[in-house]
Amino acid sequence: MKVSRSGYYKWKKRPPTQRDINREKMIELVKSTHEEHRTHGYRWVAAYIRINKHICVSENYVYKCFKFLGIRSQTKHQVHYKPRKEKDKYPNLIYSTWETVDRPRQVIVSDMTAFKVWYMYIEVTFYFDVFTKEILVYKIAERRGAREQYIDGLNDVIELLNDTKEPVVLHTDQGSVYASIAYNELIKDTNIIRSMSRAGKPTDNPVNEALNGWIKEELIIDFEIEKCREKKDFQNVMENYIKFYNEQRPCFAIGYDTPSNYKKRYDKGEIKCRDTFEKRELTTEPKFVQKRRNITLSNKHL
Repeated sequence: MKVSRSGYYKWKKRPPTQRDINREKMIELVKSTHEEHRTHGYRWVAAYIRINKHICVSENYVYKCFKFLGIRSQTKHQVHYKPRKEKDKYPNLIYSTWETVDRPRQVIVSDMTAFKVWYMYIEVTFYFDVFTKEILVYKIAERRGAREQYIDGLNDVIELLNDTKEPVVLHTDQGSVYASIAYNELIKDTNIIRSMSRAGKPTDNPVNEALNGWIKEELIIDFEIEKCREKKDFQNVMENYIKFYNEQRPCFAIGYDTPSNYKKRYDKGEIKCRDTFEKRELTTEPKFVQKRRNITLSNKHL
């Protein structure tokens, strides 16, 4: 503890301070008040002491006394808390292995983002290709909590994948629509495999989270979507933006190429399939933890 022997014994023999004495008195007072009025919690006890004992004490201080004494209010109607259930309806097939995706239409991610424009509240659901970063499908809904745009978007994705023979992973969060029977019945006889992020883990879908952020900023700042006054204006701006995004907008993640051109280059054979996705090793450990550990190990070997 880096304390000298003489200093330790001097501290041990030191008489209690006035603060220590007051603390002990308060603990005893809280204890006796609780024993007389066991049905009440720390807030009531604090108020009781202030009113009847004329001692100024905070609720937080009495709470600490309760915690120190290991006491709590008693009632005949105890609340029984059930352990939280994880809703992992589908396994996470990606975790932190997003960089292993090696071909178009191999992994598709979906999420919803909301816009408040003039008097309108609009939700837009996107379906992205992870490899090319292309927006494959987008659907607009004017009603909060609408389900149709998710279903219609998935139907369009299924139609888009008609000529795709290889399995396609569809990764989403655990939203109520994404987890619904109606949504997942649509892919029952297709080559689509479902994958879900863990509950409360937005970092399990970083591609979608990052793209949604950039798209929203560009729509608001560059395309001035907040100036729209009617739904058709909003739809026109979205249509123009999607075309700009897929065909003109350089994307850092694919070497400042455009999503549509990146796919064309892959189809021509200019970009080779690395065959890394099937060899990925799934782990719940975040990528930054893995990097930190590898750096530590490499430093030890130096």
